[in-house]
Amino acid sequence: MKLLRVGPAGAERPALLDAGGTLRDLSALVADVDGALLADDAALDRIRSAAASGDLPVLDDTGLRVGPPLARIGKIVCIGLNYHDHAAETGAEPPAEPVIFFKAADTVVGPNDTVLVPRGSAKTDWEVELAVVIGRTARYIESHEAALACVAGYAVAHDVSEREFQIERGGTWDKGKNCETFNPLGPWLVTADEIPDPQALRLKLWVNGELKQDGTTAEQIFSVAEVVRYVSQFMTLYPGDVINTGTPAGVAMGRPDPKPYLRAGDVVELEVEGLGRQRQVLKSA
Repeated sequence: MKLLRVGPAGAERPALLDAGGTLRDLSALVADVDGALLADDAALDRIRSAAASGDLPVLDDTGLRVGPPLARIGKIVCIGLNYHDHAAETGAEPPAEPVIFFKAADTVVGPNDTVLVPRGSAKTDWEVELAVVIGRTARYIESHEAALACVAGYAVAHDVSEREFQIERGGTWDKGKNCETFNPLGPWLVTADEIPDPQALRLKLWVNGELKQDGTTAEQIFSVAEVVRYVSQFMTLYPGDVINTGTPAGVAMGRPDPKPYLRAGDVVELEVEGLGRQRQVLKSA
């Protein structure tokens, strides 16, 4: 299933994109798309049955905003330097263990919402990523099979980053990762049954129509299953948590000087195979 949330920011309603591409209203069946829904097999089965029957009300998508596909996100765990080619372009050694940092849930916006270039920023960068959405509590997971069983679905994430704040201003990476609007998510949450192999997905990103990133999750240093297993050794993952699994090569930081960092007025478009497409116009904060 392709689950999403549509409507004004803060007042989204749950919806489903059916197999024919028609937008359907889920608000009579469920209150929202959140961790509680993803952990409720009976509720998900009701949605599947209603979708198969064709009886769900049609939503007119004309001018309708698409919000983040997941409400009430618990935490966003991010994996840094998780693609061989991205590590190489930044001059970093491939990590021996996953590099973990966090984004606050309030960085999340819809897939086509405005992204704000922070005040004082000179090095705002782009990163297309595969986001993993947790649907079962994951605590000290032992196997890759058990790890994947905790995954409810997948989505497109844009891990916007300010490199000067992240790298040159001291401390951890968090200053460059948690600026307002720095995690567009969606358009859909695609349930795991529709993605048989998360290590066979192509990721692309364009800036002002120019292709900048073109990679595949096959290049991940640590697979989705290993990332979920590994993270569960250090923290408990709950339904509604999100993991951003890293970005392939092609970011501005990895390009020759003068590096083409983002500015107000730029347009970024990105997609992950099978998970939909985002488009953001950048403005000054």
